[in-house]
Amino acid sequence: MTRRRWIADTSNGNTASLTGDQAAHLARVLRAEPGQIFDVVANGFLHRAEISTVSDREVVFTLHEELEAEAALPVHLLLAVFKFDHLEWGIEKATELGAARITPVLARRTEKHLAQAAAKRVERWRRIVREAAQQSRRSDMPQVDDPVALKAALLLVSAPTKILLAETEQQNTIAAALAARQEQDTALAIGPEGGWTPEEMQLFADHGWRPVTLGPRILRAETAAIAALSICSALL
Repeated sequence: MTRRRWIADTSNGNTASLTGDQAAHLARVLRAEPGQIFDVVANGFLHRAEISTVSDREVVFTLHEELEAEAALPVHLLLAVFKFDHLEWGIEKATELGAARITPVLARRTEKHLAQAAAKRVERWRRIVREAAQQSRRSDMPQVDDPVALKAALLLVSAPTKILLAETEQQNTIAAALAARQEQDTALAIGPEGGWTPEEMQLFADHGWRPVTLGPRILRAETAAIAALSICSALL
């Protein structure tokens, strides 16, 4: 039977702890007891771990042997901010598909009230990422940046391969762009509803991004993110 996996809130030496909502869920809902064995990610490493103490506020594990774990997909996802319910679903699925980093971008066509409220949603997005990482049995969590304007977001990108999903592009495919890459690390940009403006497209071009297409259909932003990451997962 596959053991349930947790990402520790704190760790020290050969112990790690879950606190807050995670501890309450494990103690009250799952009725955890000392001696039970789980997989626990602590300090970026996956361990077999045994519960030593349980309370509603903290569950403490003793860490045993380190286990083999898969690396994250080497993709930095720039995701324009759009309707929060759709965005959060996209963030959850991007985590499940292995994205290493997610940068929410305040694009020109991001609705004003969403742009103003985005900073207050970041901690919620990080909780979604933690839960999705545990559910999908990742051994890490993607970094979720604070929302930033596109110009600032582009400065955060260090990946040598930079792929821009663009409705205006008809010829170059994402598969061809990935096949031509020289290194694994890849950045992927998904625009808001209505797409990137011409000024933003020029800004991407100035920073060496390559526009690509996912095909003839116009996809919702969250669908495009999932499709693109699935292709990356298959080809990287």
